[in-house]
Amino acid sequence: MFIYPAKATFNRVLPKTKIYANAKPTKSIKDKFVSQISEIVWKYKLSPDTTNLSARDGFTEIQIFEINLKEPELSTDVLAVIDKAIPYPIFFQLHYEDQVKRVAAFKRPAEDGSVTWVIEEYFETGWTEATTPAMSLPVALDLKALYEQMLLTYIDLPPCNGETLASLVERVRQIRKYRRELKKLEAKMNSEKQFNRKVELNAKVRGLQSQLTALTKS
Repeated sequence: MFIYPAKATFNRVLPKTKIYANAKPTKSIKDKFVSQISEIVWKYKLSPDTTNLSARDGFTEIQIFEINLKEPELSTDVLAVIDKAIPYPIFFQLHYEDQVKRVAAFKRPAEDGSVTWVIEEYFETGWTEATTPAMSLPVALDLKALYEQMLLTYIDLPPCNGETLASLVERVRQIRKYRRELKKLEAKMNSEKQFNRKVELNAKVRGLQSQLTALTKS
C-alpha cells in the first residue's frame, strides 16, 4: 500500500445502497455484495487540493477505497459495479482478517467527451500482512501521471521501452486471452484419442505458446 497525504483523508463509510442506485447491479451481484462485503470505506481522495498535483486529461481525482471482506475472495464483478458507480479511477484495498490485497482496474475517460469512464483489465497483488510497511507515492507531475505510476506497481509485466500504459494493458489482455485458450487446447489435446487430431491440436498449442513468448518479452 501507499502512504497518502494526511489532508487527502476522507474516511467515510460508503453505503451499498448508493452504489446500487448509481450502477443498477443485478440481483446476483447484489447478493455478492451482501455475502462478500462487510463494509466499504472511502479512505482517501487524491486531488489538486490534497496532493498539489494538477488535473490532466480528465483525471481530476483518484479515489482509495478500503473494503472489509467476510471471506478471502471478492468477485471482480462486484468491483466493476463500484467502478461503474464512481466516475473516477479507484484503488481498492481489500482487507480480510490480518491480510490485505490491492486491486485496481485500468480506467480511463471515454473518448466521446461524456462523463463515462471505460473500465478495462483488473490487476491485483497477492495477499500480504496488514502490518507490511507502506511505500511512498510515486513521483509525478500531475494526477494522470500519478495514477499511471500507481497502477504500474500492480502489473507484474514490465513495460517495453517507450510502451504506454494503455499498450501494456492491451498486451496483458492478449496474454490472458491466449493463456485461457492454451489451457483449453491442452486439455482437449490430452483427452483426444485420434492421433491425427492430436497432432493438429499440438501444432495449435505450439503456435499459441510462441505467441505468448513474443508477448511476454519486454
